[in-house]
Amino acid sequence: MNQTAIFWPMIAHAALVVIIYGMLGLRRRQAVAGGNAKVSQFRENREEPAESLFVRNALENQFELPMLFYAVCLALQASGAVDAITLSLAWVFAASRYMHTFIHVTSNRIRYRQPAFTVGFLALIALWVLLAVHLLGGAG
Repeated sequence: MNQTAIFWPMIAHAALVVIIYGMLGLRRRQAVAGGNAKVSQFRENREEPAESLFVRNALENQFELPMLFYAVCLALQASGAVDAITLSLAWVFAASRYMHTFIHVTSNRIRYRQPAFTVGFLALIALWVLLAVHLLGGAG
Protein backbone atom coordinates (compact mmCIF):
# COMPACT_ATOMS: atom_id res chain seq x y z
CA MET A 1 0.00 0.00 0.00
CA ASN A 2 1.14 3.52 -0.75
CA GLN A 3 2.19 4.88 2.65
CA THR A 4 1.48 8.47 1.67
CA ALA A 5 -2.22 7.71 1.09
CA ILE A 6 -2.75 8.41 4.82
CA PHE A 7 -2.11 12.08 4.10
CA TRP A 8 -5.36 12.45 2.10
CA PRO A 9 -7.71 12.12 5.10
CA MET A 10 -5.44 14.61 6.88
CA ILE A 11 -5.72 17.01 3.95
CA ALA A 12 -9.50 16.53 3.94
CA HIS A 13 -9.63 17.47 7.61
CA ALA A 14 -7.38 20.49 7.07
CA ALA A 15 -9.79 21.61 4.32
CA LEU A 16 -12.61 21.36 6.85
CA VAL A 17 -10.74 23.70 9.20
CA VAL A 18 -10.31 26.24 6.38
CA ILE A 19 -14.04 25.99 5.57
CA ILE A 20 -14.96 26.57 9.22
CA TYR A 21 -12.71 29.65 9.43
CA GLY A 22 -14.49 31.05 6.38
CA MET A 23 -17.87 30.26 7.86
CA LEU A 24 -16.91 31.88 11.18
CA GLY A 25 -15.90 35.09 9.43
CA LEU A 26 -19.11 35.12 7.42
CA ARG A 27 -21.35 34.44 10.43
CA ARG A 28 -19.60 37.14 12.48
CA ARG A 29 -19.96 39.70 9.68
CA GLN A 30 -23.64 38.81 9.38
CA ALA A 31 -24.12 39.18 13.15
CA VAL A 32 -22.53 42.63 13.12
CA ALA A 33 -24.45 43.72 10.00
CA GLY A 34 -27.69 42.43 11.52
CA GLY A 35 -27.12 44.35 14.74
CA ASN A 36 -26.81 41.18 16.86
CA ALA A 37 -23.20 41.84 17.81
CA LYS A 38 -20.47 44.45 17.94
CA VAL A 39 -17.01 43.84 16.57
CA SER A 40 -15.57 44.40 20.07
CA GLN A 41 -17.40 41.30 21.30
CA PHE A 42 -15.20 39.13 19.11
CA ARG A 43 -12.00 40.91 20.08
CA GLU A 44 -12.68 40.55 23.78
CA ASN A 45 -14.19 37.06 23.50
CA ARG A 46 -17.34 38.20 25.23
CA GLU A 47 -20.81 36.84 24.68
CA GLU A 48 -21.09 35.87 21.06
CA PRO A 49 -24.39 35.44 19.20
CA ALA A 50 -25.44 31.81 18.83
CA GLU A 51 -25.11 31.81 15.03
CA SER A 52 -21.37 32.48 15.27
CA LEU A 53 -20.80 30.83 18.67
CA PHE A 54 -21.72 27.42 17.27
CA VAL A 55 -19.20 27.89 14.46
CA ARG A 56 -16.51 29.10 16.87
CA ASN A 57 -17.08 26.04 19.04
CA ALA A 58 -16.95 23.77 15.99
CA LEU A 59 -13.63 25.36 15.07
CA GLU A 60 -12.23 24.83 18.57
CA ASN A 61 -13.23 21.17 18.31
CA GLN A 62 -10.91 20.80 15.31
CA PHE A 63 -7.90 21.46 17.55
CA GLU A 64 -8.71 18.92 20.23
CA LEU A 65 -9.28 15.28 19.21
CA PRO A 66 -7.96 15.84 15.68
CA MET A 67 -4.49 16.55 17.06
CA LEU A 68 -4.32 12.90 18.08
CA PHE A 69 -5.51 12.01 14.59
CA TYR A 70 -2.63 13.88 12.96
CA ALA A 71 -0.13 12.31 15.36
CA VAL A 72 -1.30 8.75 14.70
CA CYS A 73 -1.44 9.27 10.93
CA LEU A 74 2.14 10.55 10.91
CA ALA A 75 3.25 7.67 13.14
CA LEU A 76 1.50 5.13 10.91
CA GLN A 77 3.17 6.56 7.83
CA ALA A 78 6.61 6.78 9.45
CA SER A 79 6.45 3.20 10.68
CA GLY A 80 5.13 1.80 7.40
CA ALA A 81 1.89 0.69 9.02
CA VAL A 82 -0.53 2.23 6.52
CA ASP A 83 -2.78 -0.46 5.07
CA ALA A 84 -6.35 -0.67 3.83
CA ILE A 85 -7.73 -0.89 7.36
CA THR A 86 -5.83 2.08 8.78
CA LEU A 87 -6.57 4.14 5.69
CA SER A 88 -10.28 3.31 5.92
CA LEU A 89 -10.33 4.24 9.60
CA ALA A 90 -8.59 7.53 8.83
CA TRP A 91 -11.28 8.32 6.27
CA VAL A 92 -13.99 7.38 8.75
CA PHE A 93 -12.46 9.82 11.24
CA ALA A 94 -12.28 12.62 8.67
CA ALA A 95 -15.86 11.99 7.52
CA SER A 96 -17.08 11.94 11.11
CA ARG A 97 -15.52 15.39 11.65
CA TYR A 98 -17.42 16.74 8.64
CA MET A 99 -20.66 15.26 9.99
CA HIS A 100 -19.97 16.53 13.52
CA THR A 101 -19.22 20.02 12.18
CA PHE A 102 -22.32 20.08 9.97
CA ILE A 103 -24.51 19.24 12.95
CA HIS A 104 -22.61 21.69 15.17
CA VAL A 105 -23.15 24.67 12.85
CA THR A 106 -26.75 23.85 11.98
CA SER A 107 -29.10 22.34 14.56
CA ASN A 108 -26.36 21.78 17.17
CA ARG A 109 -28.43 18.98 18.65
CA ILE A 110 -26.33 16.86 20.99
CA ARG A 111 -28.40 13.76 20.25
CA TYR A 112 -27.18 13.93 16.64
CA ARG A 113 -23.73 15.39 17.28
CA GLN A 114 -22.72 12.79 19.89
CA PRO A 115 -22.97 9.77 17.57
CA ALA A 116 -20.86 11.55 14.94
CA PHE A 117 -18.26 12.31 17.60
CA THR A 118 -18.36 8.74 18.91
CA VAL A 119 -17.77 7.21 15.46
CA GLY A 120 -14.68 9.37 15.00
CA PHE A 121 -13.48 8.73 18.53
CA LEU A 122 -13.74 4.96 18.07
CA ALA A 123 -11.98 5.14 14.70
CA LEU A 124 -9.19 7.12 16.35
CA ILE A 125 -8.82 4.61 19.17
CA ALA A 126 -8.67 1.82 16.61
CA LEU A 127 -5.91 3.65 14.71
CA TRP A 128 -3.82 3.94 17.88
CA VAL A 129 -4.41 0.29 18.75
CA LEU A 130 -3.39 -0.80 15.26
CA LEU A 131 -0.25 1.33 15.48
CA ALA A 132 0.61 -0.28 18.83
CA VAL A 133 0.01 -3.78 17.45
CA HIS A 134 2.19 -2.98 14.46
CA LEU A 135 5.00 -1.71 16.68
CA LEU A 136 4.72 -4.66 19.08
CA GLY A 137 4.99 -6.98 16.12
CA GLY A 138 8.46 -5.65 15.48
CA ALA A 139 7.63 -4.05 12.15
CA GLY A 140 8.91 -0.58 11.36
